[in-house]
Amino acid sequence: MPKIRTQRTKRPPEGFDDIEPTLEEFARKMKEIENEPHEGKRIVEGSWPVFRIHHQRSRYIYDLYYKRKAISRELYDFLLKNKYADANLIAKWKKPGFEKLCCLRCIQPRDTNFGTTCVCRVPKTRLQEGKVIECVHCGCRGCASGD
Repeated sequence: MPKIRTQRTKRPPEGFDDIEPTLEEFARKMKEIENEPHEGKRIVEGSWPVFRIHHQRSRYIYDLYYKRKAISRELYDFLLKNKYADANLIAKWKKPGFEKLCCLRCIQPRDTNFGTTCVCRVPKTRLQEGKVIECVHCGCRGCASGD
């Protein structure tokens, strides 16, 4: 969660005002999801929407800096420092084979039963026809780069 700005905090870099409405929209969606009742869902399903919003917000900042080149390095560093985006997830997106990675838990072998990566990392061509899979960690339905 980003820090609250007060009189004593450092002012954000130039260009922050342009992307602030979008970041506030992500924060508003996150609040709605946190307050949403999750009766009738499995325990893990309650956190899936939070992972999706977190991924969207990080992808938005990644695209602004690396794809569109719309923000400065100073603003990008400010956003990462204040936790508007996940720096570790963005670092993985820059590596080949991880361009579509949904969350870091899907590539950690210690979080799975057999010591491998998550089922959402398996390319769709290697799965059975018509079988719908969902990641246990974040609800992803496939984030392999070969898809």
